[in-house]
Amino acid sequence: MESYLFQHEPWIRLSAFSLIFIVMAAWEVFAPRRVPSHPRRLRWPANLGIVALNSVLLRFLLPVAAIAFAEVVQDRGWGLLNQLSIFPVVALVLGVVALDLVIYFQHILFHAVPALWRLHRMHHADIDFDVTTGGRFHPIEILISGGIKLAAIAVFGPSAVAVLLFEVILNATSMFNHSNVRIPVTIDAVLRLFVVTPDMHRVHHSVLPHEANRNFGFNLPWWDRLFGTYRAQPSAGHEHMKIGIEIFRDPKELRLDRMLLQPFRGDARAGGYPVGSSPEGE
Repeated sequence: MESYLFQHEPWIRLSAFSLIFIVMAAWEVFAPRRVPSHPRRLRWPANLGIVALNSVLLRFLLPVAAIAFAEVVQDRGWGLLNQLSIFPVVALVLGVVALDLVIYFQHILFHAVPALWRLHRMHHADIDFDVTTGGRFHPIEILISGGIKLAAIAVFGPSAVAVLLFEVILNATSMFNHSNVRIPVTIDAVLRLFVVTPDMHRVHHSVLPHEANRNFGFNLPWWDRLFGTYRAQPSAGHEHMKIGIEIFRDPKELRLDRMLLQPFRGDARAGGYPVGSSPEGE
């Protein structure tokens, strides 16, 4: 099973990505949450270009695929889950949840450490919020994230199936919770008990630091509530809240070359805060 997944992993991920992207892009057209400040033709080429660039770089610069590494870890009995006598289905669920918790703390780390925030703020610098924002990450951040993921696999020992399932869920929920889609408030209130919704995650993309440093979850919403980083709504409301980073609001920053250079320009403290302190405005 694991060998089959490794051989077909790129096509499985590409198929899932394409399906979710098409569904969310169509949803944005027919039921948008906010009026976009800039047309897609100005933002989408660079945002999708980043997705393509990151996919190529991961294949060439991080040749040890997470699924293949999970097979090695399982064969050698490394990791916490490989030391426990539990049903495979339970181990599968625990593996996915453990990786999601790692991503939550990684996300906080990329906000808290100035050098990492320089990389991550390219994601936040998008001045609109839609399905393509979910894949807008600097290539260096993607490579660092890949390394952290391999370390997490070594520590927890999730199966190759759990790793692939997590990857597919992460890509799907990232596109879902970054989408500019309208969900009835009553339905959103129920959904955000189980998954991070667009309204929940949009708060995290506020231009205001005390809102941007909240709602770090990507898949599961529980970590923000458990660790005190949850904020229900933006102060200005979803229709009127300001998205992005103040120092990168010029439309020229929507170009791919400008986006890639953003980590090396401006103040590293913009939008960041030190671990253990209370964000301004609370």
